Amino acid sequence: MRNKILLFMCATAMLSSCHIYRKYERPDDINVSGLYRDTVSVTDTLVSDTANFGNLPWREVFTDPILQGLIEEGLANNFDLQSARLMVEEAKASLLAARLSYAPAFTLAPQGTLSSFDKAPVSKTYQLPLSASWEIDLFGKTLNGKRAAQAGLENNKAYKQGVQTQLIAGIANTYYTLLMLDKQLEITLQTADVWRDNVETMRAMQEAAMTNMAAVTQSEATYASILASIPDIESSIRKTENALALLLGRPGQTIKRGDLYDQNLPSEFSVGVPLHLLSNRPDVMMAEYSLAMAYYNTNTARSAFYPSITLSGTAGWTNSAGSVIVDPGKLILQAIGSLTQPIFARGQLIANLRITKAQQEEAKLAFQKTLYSAGNEVSNALFQYDSACKKANAYDMQVNSLEKAAEYTKELFNLGTSTYLEVLTAEQSLLSAKLSQVANDFDCLQSVVTVYQALGGGRNE
Repeated sequence: MRNKILLFMCATAMLSSCHIYRKYERPDDINVSGLYRDTVSVTDTLVSDTANFGNLPWREVFTDPILQGLIEEGLANNFDLQSARLMVEEAKASLLAARLSYAPAFTLAPQGTLSSFDKAPVSKTYQLPLSASWEIDLFGKTLNGKRAAQAGLENNKAYKQGVQTQLIAGIANTYYTLLMLDKQLEITLQTADVWRDNVETMRAMQEAAMTNMAAVTQSEATYASILASIPDIESSIRKTENALALLLGRPGQTIKRGDLYDQNLPSEFSVGVPLHLLSNRPDVMMAEYSLAMAYYNTNTARSAFYPSITLSGTAGWTNSAGSVIVDPGKLILQAIGSLTQPIFARGQLIANLRITKAQQEEAKLAFQKTLYSAGNEVSNALFQYDSACKKANAYDMQVNSLEKAAEYTKELFNLGTSTYLEVLTAEQSLLSAKLSQVANDFDCLQSVVTVYQALGGGRNE
């Protein structure tokens, strides 16, 4: 008896060393340090903070009521997000099937026979058997299958969260693009009105011999180029509206929206501890759940080398007792226990184990790469935000200076110490600076959205 206990303990220790029963744990050789860089530090060391901007609910980040309504509509109707939700339901069904594999399988197979030999009276026999079969999960095959299904469900949930995060960011970016285009169209239309007056003024001055025809044609050409840019902006607006409508699950149509300069987004935010930060990202979660699935698949491949023990039994009624037919039927009972030990499977088990091990290593490499890529995205997003804010001050200064330059040039022209061509040049420079300023204001908004998305923001509805 003592020898049997020792043998059982040795066998248990051997199986434990093969990880058959162990849950997935993140490998120790996964590098999680220095995953993203500081935007200003020469040492590239980002000061960590436990408060994570990505944990903020999206309603606290995007405070425009119109945009909030559009995001809510997108979360309800977007086609990709609805498909992702269905994938989660599919994974839930797979997990339920894996859990039910622990339970016995029951089969009812009633049979009836009519027989007659040499015109003898017809004999009627029947069987009403209920069969049950149960495989004892002694070596973790069912256990690892269930754990792999659980990891698959979490993977699909993370995918759904990733689609949702991308959708919220996409709606916000497209909305802000519309606001930028609206502002550029407004500035261009206002400038076109000014240049129309300028052209009329130049023609009157040419008739009064106060300027030459070259200046008139130059002003006309500039006015024509401004007019030509208007249809391009309007076309961009139409395309952007259609793109946003598709995100919302609508056919292409006009989108109600606010004003670019009424937007109020967070200007200061912390990014959190690197590992905690990146663990919020759906793509990082998906990569690790894929690694967990590969780990459990390897365990399943290992368990295939061990015996499978199956208990089966049959209970029912029959009126056939060999060559004798009895009435009423009698109860029949049967129980069978079987053990199957693989001995030679033409190398299939070994090959399958090698394949799953290689797939597990591939999943680990993919996880590490995803961590590095996520860190780079956060670093790029932070730097983009910092750069856009720095340029905003420069564009404000430029526009203010050009507005003053345009006013001074007009005053000098009225005093006769400047040409009207200089006035036109100053106004053209001002138009270009205003359009660039609007584009950079959009970059500031977009960079906040990018940081929020890079930090895994908008995960929860």
